Amino acid sequence: MAMRQKEEGPGGGEGKPRFPISYVIVGLMLLMLLHAFFSSPPGSEIPYSEFKRRLAQGDFQKVILYETKIVGELRDDRFGSVGDDELPLGMGGKRRVLSAVRPEDPDLIKLLDEKGIEYLANHENNRFWEIFLSWVVPIALMIFLWNALFKRIGPGTDVLTFGKNRAKLYMEQDSSVTFEDVAGQDEAKEELEEVIEFLRTPERFQALGGKLPKGILLVGPPGTGKTLLARAVAGEAKVPFFNISGSDFVEMFVGVGASRIRDLFGQAREKAPCIVFIDELDA
Repeated sequence: MAMRQKEEGPGGGEGKPRFPISYVIVGLMLLMLLHAFFSSPPGSEIPYSEFKRRLAQGDFQKVILYETKIVGELRDDRFGSVGDDELPLGMGGKRRVLSAVRPEDPDLIKLLDEKGIEYLANHENNRFWEIFLSWVVPIALMIFLWNALFKRIGPGTDVLTFGKNRAKLYMEQDSSVTFEDVAGQDEAKEELEEVIEFLRTPERFQALGGKLPKGILLVGPPGTGKTLLARAVAGEAKVPFFNISGSDFVEMFVGVGASRIRDLFGQAREKAPCIVFIDELDA
């Protein structure tokens, strides 16, 4: 049987070597860990009232004022039961520190001056990088992994069309294939002539109580032109032709295949009369 040359799919041919995805994922995870480590001021957090009470007692030798937090370095003789934490650069290495949420307190600077405690202002991390690392990077990572998952499931798949069918539709003007393009197979053509006539003039058959078969099974080895013959039937009858592979209905997620079947036959009802050709049905 004469057949047209099969077109190469989008996955045909050798692609360019891609950068390993694992490197990107590991890099993003390291950025997130660094952000979690450096994003907030150090120290065991206590209520501000407790922090101010210890400040009045002279327990701190140095204080750092952030925009939203206050961090104090305890004096050597005032170590309590808090754990060791790393102070920011410039505070003298590993010290024992306490921190608290900083409210609007106009008496704070006055109290620091009265107690003779050294203090300095320190801006919190740049807001752009804080937002970027805490929001943009995780969201981008989720989208990247989600798209990578769908690409592994099947080419051309995205989130919005995951449950939609992948059938290729040939409209009447596109169905240029006829029986003249099919060499041989005279018996198969003769059996399909009645189907073509029913699709052309269904009212004539319905007046006599005739019903179109629910389906026609084309059996043969690969490459013998079953798809070409089915397109020829649609071309002779001048009806739309849906072409889809049976493997497109098989998915790792429960319900996706059934959703695609419903979507396919829903479109077929809108285009009726038409032909739905499912290739590789045994898949």
